[in-house]
Amino acid sequence: MTCPIILNFDKSVGEICHAKTIDFTQWQDAIRFGCTKKKFNQFKGVLQQFLPENHGTVLMGSGDYHHISLLLIENLAKQYSAENPIQVVIFDNHPDNMRYLFGIHCGSWVSYVASLPFVSHVHVLGITSHDIGLSHFWENRWSALFHKKLTYWSLDVNVAWAKKIGLGHAFRHFATTDDLIASFLSEQYHSAQPVYLSIDKDALSEDIIHTNWDQGKLQTYHILDTISSIKPRIIGSDITGELSIWQPSSWFKRLLSSLDEQPTISPDNLINWQQEQHQLNLTLLKALAV
Repeated sequence: MTCPIILNFDKSVGEICHAKTIDFTQWQDAIRFGCTKKKFNQFKGVLQQFLPENHGTVLMGSGDYHHISLLLIENLAKQYSAENPIQVVIFDNHPDNMRYLFGIHCGSWVSYVASLPFVSHVHVLGITSHDIGLSHFWENRWSALFHKKLTYWSLDVNVAWAKKIGLGHAFRHFATTDDLIASFLSEQYHSAQPVYLSIDKDALSEDIIHTNWDQGKLQTYHILDTISSIKPRIIGSDITGELSIWQPSSWFKRLLSSLDEQPTISPDNLINWQQEQHQLNLTLLKALAV
Protein backbone atom coordinates (compact mmCIF):
# COMPACT_ATOMS: atom_id res chain seq x y z
CA MET A 1 0.00 0.00 0.00
CA THR A 2 1.40 3.40 -0.99
CA CYS A 3 1.48 5.80 1.94
CA PRO A 4 -0.66 8.94 2.10
CA ILE A 5 1.10 12.30 1.92
CA ILE A 6 0.28 15.29 4.13
CA LEU A 7 1.31 18.63 2.66
CA ASN A 8 1.42 20.49 5.97
CA PHE A 9 0.67 24.12 5.15
CA ASP A 10 -1.69 25.01 7.99
CA LYS A 11 -1.28 22.24 10.63
CA SER A 12 -4.93 21.27 10.17
CA VAL A 13 -4.63 17.63 9.11
CA GLY A 14 -2.89 16.35 12.23
CA GLU A 15 -1.16 12.97 12.45
CA ILE A 16 -2.26 10.01 10.36
CA CYS A 17 -0.71 6.58 10.86
CA HIS A 18 1.66 5.56 8.04
CA ALA A 19 1.34 8.96 6.33
CA LYS A 20 4.40 10.95 5.29
CA THR A 21 4.24 14.61 6.36
CA ILE A 22 6.04 17.30 4.36
CA ASP A 23 6.43 20.60 6.21
CA PHE A 24 5.32 23.51 4.03
CA THR A 25 4.26 25.84 6.84
CA GLN A 26 6.71 28.45 5.57
CA TRP A 27 4.69 28.56 2.33
CA GLN A 28 1.31 29.07 3.98
CA ASP A 29 1.00 32.81 3.55
CA ALA A 30 2.49 32.86 0.05
CA ILE A 31 0.35 30.07 -1.41
CA ARG A 32 -2.87 30.04 0.60
CA PHE A 33 -6.02 31.21 -1.20
CA GLY A 34 -4.02 32.32 -4.25
CA CYS A 35 -0.73 33.61 -5.59
CA THR A 36 0.97 34.90 -8.71
CA LYS A 37 1.84 32.35 -11.38
CA LYS A 38 5.51 33.07 -10.70
CA LYS A 39 5.11 32.16 -7.03
CA PHE A 40 3.02 29.11 -7.98
CA ASN A 41 5.77 27.85 -10.29
CA GLN A 42 8.36 28.45 -7.58
CA PHE A 43 6.36 26.25 -5.24
CA LYS A 44 5.95 23.67 -7.99
CA GLY A 45 9.73 23.27 -8.09
CA VAL A 46 9.90 22.87 -4.31
CA LEU A 47 7.05 20.35 -4.28
CA GLN A 48 8.75 18.22 -6.93
CA GLN A 49 11.86 18.03 -4.74
CA PHE A 50 9.99 16.59 -1.76
CA LEU A 51 7.05 14.64 -3.21
CA PRO A 52 7.84 10.92 -3.60
CA GLU A 53 7.40 9.57 -7.12
CA ASN A 54 5.02 6.90 -5.85
CA HIS A 55 2.56 7.94 -3.17
CA GLY A 56 -1.01 7.54 -2.00
CA THR A 57 -3.71 10.12 -1.40
CA VAL A 58 -2.42 13.66 -0.78
CA LEU A 59 -4.01 15.69 2.04
CA MET A 60 -3.47 19.43 1.66
CA GLY A 61 -5.38 21.07 4.52
CA SER A 62 -7.90 23.86 4.02
CA GLY A 63 -9.82 24.18 0.76
CA ASP A 64 -7.82 27.40 0.38
CA TYR A 65 -5.13 25.11 -1.07
CA HIS A 66 -7.27 23.32 -3.65
CA HIS A 67 -5.28 24.90 -6.50
CA ILE A 68 -2.35 22.66 -5.46
CA SER A 69 -4.33 19.82 -7.06
CA LEU A 70 -3.28 21.28 -10.42
CA LEU A 71 0.38 20.57 -9.60
CA LEU A 72 -0.41 17.00 -8.56
CA ILE A 73 -2.34 16.38 -11.78
CA GLU A 74 0.39 17.97 -13.92
CA ASN A 75 2.80 15.39 -12.48
CA LEU A 76 0.87 12.71 -14.38
CA ALA A 77 1.99 14.10 -17.75
CA LYS A 78 4.84 11.56 -17.87
CA GLN A 79 2.41 8.64 -17.75
CA TYR A 80 -0.55 9.88 -19.82
CA SER A 81 -1.15 11.65 -23.12
CA ALA A 82 -3.88 12.79 -25.49
CA GLU A 83 -3.82 9.25 -26.91
CA ASN A 84 -3.97 7.74 -23.41
CA PRO A 85 -5.95 10.31 -21.40
CA ILE A 86 -7.45 10.52 -17.94
CA GLN A 87 -10.60 12.06 -16.51
CA VAL A 88 -10.54 14.30 -13.45
CA VAL A 89 -13.43 13.94 -11.00
CA ILE A 90 -13.80 16.66 -8.37
CA PHE A 91 -16.15 16.85 -5.41
CA ASP A 92 -16.67 20.53 -4.61
CA ASN A 93 -19.45 22.92 -3.66
CA HIS A 94 -17.93 25.45 -6.07
CA PRO A 95 -16.91 25.22 -9.74
CA ASP A 96 -13.33 26.41 -9.02
CA ASN A 97 -13.39 27.69 -12.61
CA MET A 98 -13.67 31.42 -12.03
CA ARG A 99 -11.71 34.26 -13.58
CA TYR A 100 -8.81 35.52 -11.48
CA LEU A 101 -6.64 38.27 -12.91
CA PHE A 102 -3.80 38.10 -10.40
CA GLY A 103 -2.43 34.60 -11.00
CA ILE A 104 -4.11 31.42 -9.78
CA HIS A 105 -6.20 30.72 -6.70
CA CYS A 106 -8.32 28.03 -5.10
CA GLY A 107 -11.34 29.07 -7.17
CA SER A 108 -9.70 29.29 -10.60
CA TRP A 109 -7.58 26.16 -11.11
CA VAL A 110 -10.04 23.87 -12.91
CA SER A 111 -9.70 25.59 -16.29
CA TYR A 112 -5.96 24.91 -16.20
CA VAL A 113 -6.60 21.22 -15.55
CA ALA A 114 -9.12 21.04 -18.39
CA SER A 115 -6.55 22.53 -20.77
CA LEU A 116 -4.00 19.77 -20.11
CA PRO A 117 -3.70 17.64 -23.27
CA PHE A 118 -3.85 14.35 -21.33
CA VAL A 119 -7.11 15.28 -19.56
CA SER A 120 -10.14 14.28 -21.63
CA HIS A 121 -12.77 15.69 -19.28
CA VAL A 122 -13.27 17.30 -15.87
CA HIS A 123 -16.40 16.65 -13.79
CA VAL A 124 -17.21 18.84 -10.77
CA LEU A 125 -19.78 17.09 -8.57
CA GLY A 126 -22.03 18.57 -5.89
CA ILE A 127 -22.12 22.28 -6.75
CA THR A 128 -24.76 24.34 -4.95
CA SER A 129 -22.83 27.62 -5.11
CA HIS A 130 -24.36 30.55 -6.98
CA ASP A 131 -21.00 30.88 -8.75
CA ILE A 132 -22.70 29.03 -11.60
CA GLY A 133 -25.95 31.02 -11.42
CA LEU A 134 -26.95 33.76 -13.85
CA SER A 135 -25.69 36.59 -11.63
CA HIS A 136 -22.13 35.21 -11.77
CA PHE A 137 -22.12 33.69 -15.27
CA TRP A 138 -19.61 36.22 -16.58
CA GLU A 139 -17.07 35.21 -13.91
CA ASN A 140 -16.76 31.64 -15.19
CA ARG A 141 -14.05 30.65 -17.66
CA TRP A 142 -15.92 29.53 -20.77
CA SER A 143 -13.43 27.72 -22.99
CA ALA A 144 -13.54 24.27 -21.34
CA LEU A 145 -17.34 24.45 -21.04
CA PHE A 146 -17.90 25.27 -24.72
CA HIS A 147 -15.32 22.70 -25.84
CA LYS A 148 -17.11 19.98 -23.85
CA LYS A 149 -14.16 19.32 -21.55
CA LEU A 150 -15.87 20.41 -18.33
CA THR A 151 -19.21 19.53 -16.74
CA TYR A 152 -20.85 21.04 -13.66
CA TRP A 153 -23.06 18.60 -11.70
CA SER A 154 -25.30 20.76 -9.51
CA LEU A 155 -28.42 21.12 -7.41
CA ASP A 156 -30.23 23.95 -5.58
CA VAL A 157 -29.00 26.56 -8.07
CA ASN A 158 -30.82 27.77 -11.19
CA VAL A 159 -28.76 26.96 -14.29
CA ALA A 160 -31.58 27.08 -16.86
CA TRP A 161 -29.92 30.12 -18.43
CA ALA A 162 -27.04 27.95 -19.69
CA LYS A 163 -29.23 26.23 -22.29
CA LYS A 164 -29.96 29.59 -23.93
CA ILE A 165 -26.30 30.06 -24.84
CA GLY A 166 -25.63 26.46 -25.88
CA LEU A 167 -24.17 25.21 -22.60
CA GLY A 168 -26.96 22.92 -21.47
CA HIS A 169 -24.64 19.93 -21.88
CA ALA A 170 -22.14 21.41 -19.40
CA PHE A 171 -24.59 22.48 -16.67
CA ARG A 172 -26.26 19.36 -15.29
CA HIS A 173 -28.95 20.01 -12.68
CA PHE A 174 -30.64 17.52 -10.35
CA ALA A 175 -33.48 17.55 -7.86
CA THR A 176 -31.69 15.42 -5.26
CA THR A 177 -28.16 14.43 -4.31
CA ASP A 178 -28.98 10.76 -4.90
CA ASP A 179 -30.12 11.56 -8.45
CA LEU A 180 -26.93 13.50 -9.13
CA ILE A 181 -24.59 10.71 -8.03
CA ALA A 182 -26.68 7.98 -9.67
CA SER A 183 -26.65 9.82 -13.00
CA PHE A 184 -22.91 10.41 -12.85
CA LEU A 185 -22.12 6.79 -11.99
CA SER A 186 -24.46 5.58 -14.72
CA GLU A 187 -22.55 7.65 -17.28
CA GLN A 188 -19.24 6.37 -15.95
CA TYR A 189 -20.28 2.72 -15.98
CA HIS A 190 -18.89 1.94 -19.43
CA SER A 191 -15.81 4.17 -19.22
CA ALA A 192 -12.38 2.60 -18.86
CA GLN A 193 -10.39 5.83 -18.68
CA PRO A 194 -8.18 6.31 -15.61
CA VAL A 195 -9.48 8.82 -13.06
CA TYR A 196 -7.80 11.37 -10.81
CA LEU A 197 -10.12 12.06 -7.85
CA SER A 198 -10.02 15.34 -5.93
CA ILE A 199 -12.22 15.71 -2.85
CA ASP A 200 -13.02 19.07 -1.28
CA LYS A 201 -15.13 18.30 1.75
CA ASP A 202 -17.09 21.53 1.35
CA ALA A 203 -19.26 19.51 -1.05
CA LEU A 204 -20.61 17.77 2.05
CA SER A 205 -23.51 18.98 4.16
CA GLU A 206 -22.78 20.85 7.39
CA ASP A 207 -24.73 18.05 9.09
CA ILE A 208 -21.72 15.84 8.29
CA ILE A 209 -18.68 18.09 8.61
CA HIS A 210 -17.60 21.73 8.93
CA THR A 211 -15.15 23.48 6.60
CA ASN A 212 -13.79 26.98 5.98
CA TRP A 213 -16.27 27.53 3.13
CA ASP A 214 -20.01 27.56 2.42
CA GLN A 215 -21.08 23.97 1.96
CA GLY A 216 -23.12 21.72 -0.26
CA LYS A 217 -25.66 18.94 0.31
CA LEU A 218 -23.82 15.66 -0.27
CA GLN A 219 -23.56 12.93 2.34
CA THR A 220 -20.46 10.85 3.06
CA TYR A 221 -21.98 7.81 1.38
CA HIS A 222 -22.19 9.69 -1.92
CA ILE A 223 -18.41 10.02 -1.98
CA LEU A 224 -17.86 6.47 -0.73
CA ASP A 225 -20.24 5.04 -3.35
CA THR A 226 -18.42 6.96 -6.06
CA ILE A 227 -15.03 5.72 -4.86
CA SER A 228 -16.30 2.14 -4.75
CA SER A 229 -17.71 2.36 -8.27
CA ILE A 230 -14.64 3.86 -9.97
CA LYS A 231 -11.90 2.56 -7.66
CA PRO A 232 -10.27 0.21 -10.22
CA ARG A 233 -9.73 3.29 -12.41
CA ILE A 234 -8.38 5.70 -9.75
CA ILE A 235 -4.73 6.54 -10.43
CA GLY A 236 -4.36 9.42 -7.97
CA SER A 237 -6.32 11.36 -5.38
CA ASP A 238 -6.26 14.28 -2.98
CA ILE A 239 -8.34 15.62 -0.10
CA THR A 240 -8.90 19.22 1.01
CA GLY A 241 -11.50 20.97 3.13
CA GLU A 242 -9.86 20.94 6.56
CA LEU A 243 -10.52 23.65 9.11
CA SER A 244 -7.90 26.17 10.13
CA ILE A 245 -7.73 29.78 11.30
CA TRP A 246 -5.62 32.11 9.18
CA GLN A 247 -4.89 35.83 9.27
CA PRO A 248 -3.24 36.82 5.96
CA SER A 249 -0.33 39.22 6.19
CA SER A 250 -1.32 40.70 2.82
CA TRP A 251 -4.08 43.34 2.84
CA PHE A 252 -5.11 42.09 -0.60
CA LYS A 253 -5.70 38.54 0.61
CA ARG A 254 -7.53 39.88 3.65
CA LEU A 255 -9.83 41.77 1.29
CA LEU A 256 -10.47 38.78 -0.97
CA SER A 257 -11.07 36.51 2.01
CA SER A 258 -13.62 38.97 3.43
CA LEU A 259 -15.43 39.15 0.08
CA ASP A 260 -15.82 35.37 0.12
CA GLU A 261 -17.39 35.64 3.59
CA GLN A 262 -15.60 32.69 5.14
CA PRO A 263 -17.24 31.90 8.50
CA THR A 264 -15.52 32.84 11.75
CA ILE A 265 -14.49 29.80 13.80
CA SER A 266 -14.21 29.83 17.58
CA PRO A 267 -11.20 28.02 19.13
CA ASP A 268 -13.49 25.51 20.87
CA ASN A 269 -15.34 24.67 17.67
CA LEU A 270 -12.03 24.41 15.83
CA ILE A 271 -10.82 21.58 18.09
CA ASN A 272 -14.08 19.65 17.96
CA TRP A 273 -14.59 20.09 14.24
CA GLN A 274 -10.99 19.12 13.44
CA GLN A 275 -11.56 15.87 15.34
CA GLU A 276 -14.61 15.21 13.14
CA GLN A 277 -12.49 16.00 10.09
CA HIS A 278 -9.84 13.55 11.24
CA GLN A 279 -12.33 10.69 11.49
CA LEU A 280 -13.72 11.48 8.05
CA ASN A 281 -10.21 11.54 6.59
CA LEU A 282 -9.56 8.07 7.99
CA THR A 283 -12.80 6.84 6.41
CA LEU A 284 -11.90 8.32 3.02
CA LEU A 285 -8.32 7.03 3.14
CA LYS A 286 -9.54 3.53 3.96
CA ALA A 287 -11.88 3.64 0.97
CA LEU A 288 -9.12 4.92 -1.33
CA ALA A 289 -6.39 2.53 -0.11
CA VAL A 290 -5.01 0.07 -2.64
